[in-house]
Amino acid sequence: MEALVTELKTLIIEHLNLEDVDPEAVDPAAPLFGEGLGLDSVDALELVMLMETTYGAKIESSDVGKRAFATLDSLAAFVSENRKK
Repeated sequence: MEALVTELKTLIIEHLNLEDVDPEAVDPAAPLFGEGLGLDSVDALELVMLMETTYGAKIESSDVGKRAFATLDSLAAFVSENRKK
C-alpha cells in the first residue's frame, strides 16, 4: 500500500501542477482538501477523471468520492479495492 500512496502523491502533484509541493512532504493521513494539500472542487473533478483513466476506478457517487478523497491513505485504499486489474 505504501508504494501506491507514493505513486498517487507523484501522480496527483504532476497532474494538478502542484509545482511547489514536495511529494516527500505530503502526509498521507492529511486531508486532500482544505488545510492538507489545499485542493478544491475543480481539482476533485480532475481527480475523478484521473482515477478512472489511470486505474479504472470509478467514483460512483459524491458519498463515495468524499470517502475516497479524504486523504491519500483513503484514496490508496479505494484504488486498491476498485482498480481494474
